Parts: sequence; C-alpha cells; structure tokens
Amino acid sequence: MISKARIKFVHTLEQKKARIREQLFVAEGPKVVGDLMARFQPKVLFHTADWHAPQGRTTGVETDETVSEEELKKLSFLQHPQQVLAVFPLPHTETADTKLPSQQLCLALDGVQDPGNVGTIIRVADWFGITQIYCSHETADVYNPKVVQATMGSLARVDIHYADLASLIDHLPESCPVYGTLLDGGNLYQQELSDYGLIVMGNEGKGLTAEVRQRVNHRLLIPNYPKGRDTAESLNVAIATAIVCAEFRRRIE
Repeated sequence: MISKARIKFVHTLEQKKARIREQLFVAEGPKVVGDLMARFQPKVLFHTADWHAPQGRTTGVETDETVSEEELKKLSFLQHPQQVLAVFPLPHTETADTKLPSQQLCLALDGVQDPGNVGTIIRVADWFGITQIYCSHETADVYNPKVVQATMGSLARVDIHYADLASLIDHLPESCPVYGTLLDGGNLYQQELSDYGLIVMGNEGKGLTAEVRQRVNHRLLIPNYPKGRDTAESLNVAIATAIVCAEFRRRIE
C-alpha cells in the first residue's frame, strides 16, 4: 500500500516552489509519460498492472511501483487517472544564451499565463516542426502539471527556455525578422514571411508588452471575415499561434 507521505509528496509538486526545491515534475498517462521517457529518465513510476512500459526505458528508475486504480487516483492530479504517473527530474530552462539557432523558425511567449494555452502552444510548435520556444519569466511554468498534460507529450520534442525577451531580441542580428501579431499589423496572408526568425505571441488579455512590441520589426494581423463585420474581440492565443505557424509552414513548403 502506498503511504500517505508518498501521496503528499507527489501532490506538493503541483506547486512551482516545490518543483524548484525538489527539481522534479509530474507527468501522467501512457502517451505523455511514454513520450517523455524517450528523452528523460524518470526517477519514480507509479502504475497499474495493465500499463506496459516502453521497452528498455525503466532501467535506472529509483522507484517502480505497481499500484491499484484507487491508489493511482489518490496520487493523480487528473479527474480520470490513466494507468501511470511518473516523476521526472526538472530540466534546466533558464538560458543565458542570447543566440537563436541559425536559420530556424522559433517561438517566443510574452506573458502567456494560462497553463492550457501554454501546453497547447507547445503541441502546436511540435506539429509544425518548431523545436525552440523562448518564454518570458511572466509566462506560465511549462512544468506545471496542467501544462505538461496539455502538451500531450510534445514537451519531449520541444526545447523550452526562459529569458528576458527584450534582451534576447536586442542581441539578434539586425537582419533577423521578429514577427508579432498586433491590431495595427499587416494582413498575415499578404505579408512576406521568412523560414527563420522569431514569432512572438502575447498575453491573453494584454497582448505583447511595450518592451517587446517596440522590438517587433514585422507586424502581423490575422484578419477576420468578412471585413467590417462585428466578430469576436480576439482569438485565443493558442489558436492564433496555430494559424500563424500554419501560414509560415505553408509558404515555405
């Protein structure tokens, strides 16, 4: 039987300060855990008897414990637990490197705070082959259990960096395009787009911060249809990211 102390410890990892203190984060479900195990070595695995571990990937796990469905429910952050919960070492995300990978298209998140949005954006980036995301310190922690779950395993294939975005942009070559979605931008579908550079997405309510906005050198607008019709005030930031990324990739195929 799993101890109350073990359950309490796992639950503390829902809080950012505990994740930082212990240098650990939690992932759940066969898909998410399986994908993450391809990149990270878990320290702890709690799973029901019907979970099948990826072949050869449980070597070196400190704790590998079979639990009942009722015990997994006590451990889980999910309403409907899914066979396995894993505790992974927390990767280093703070970057002092102010250089983007050359000739790559990268994403930046400027104060995106909803965990579901951040997780979905990571999943979108993975789908469109964007492997580097730079987050402001005001952006939600990507190792929040809600973010991890929303990525559906894409966190294993996308590198996350936390940095001062204004400083990051200031250190880019002058020729590097910095794209941002703004109400005074040019129609996305009529602008010249590059296969490299930085796409910056802003906060759900406030958009881009002033410091970042003034550093954007290519302003984009996702137009509504038909022009002039009363529509929703704005798009969800994750949906907007998907639209923008899809147009960039469509152009360079």
